[in-house]
Amino acid sequence: MPPKKNKRKLAIYPGTFDPITNGHISLVDRAIHLFDNLVVAVSGNAGKAPLFTHEERFELVKKSLDNRKTIKVIKFDSLLADLAQELGACAIIRGLRAVSDFEYEFQMALMNRKLARDVETVFLMPSLSWVYLSSTIVRDVAMNHGEIRGLVPPIVAQALMKKANNLKV
Repeated sequence: MPPKKNKRKLAIYPGTFDPITNGHISLVDRAIHLFDNLVVAVSGNAGKAPLFTHEERFELVKKSLDNRKTIKVIKFDSLLADLAQELGACAIIRGLRAVSDFEYEFQMALMNRKLARDVETVFLMPSLSWVYLSSTIVRDVAMNHGEIRGLVPPIVAQALMKKANNLKV
């Protein structure tokens, strides 16, 4: 029997990343140990009202991950299942911090499976030190002029502080 060809495994880690946090980066670092290549896909997500524009979020994610070789950062505004199939991804990476995340993520995973049968959803947990962290919490702390350094990459902390100062009443 001839040896199997070594097919490169590509995964997609989608999100709004408003903003990217050290918890997101923890998931990226875990995913790059499991897959040959990782696409971090920044969603336009018309269903949310993000603090940062799509372009700003894309740039912040790109700059936050620029030292990782097997990662490509892209923007998207389509169905995730369609993007996964278009890129030839074998998996979608989703983060779980607590049991409360599971129900929503489970529903999304089932819908993505219905739309793209050959793409698996892989749930990863961030490092224990980031389990409590979310973009919403970071935004709230920043908008109330609390300390966010150490929760997000330095470039993101600067951008958040600038937004907070510009939104002062």
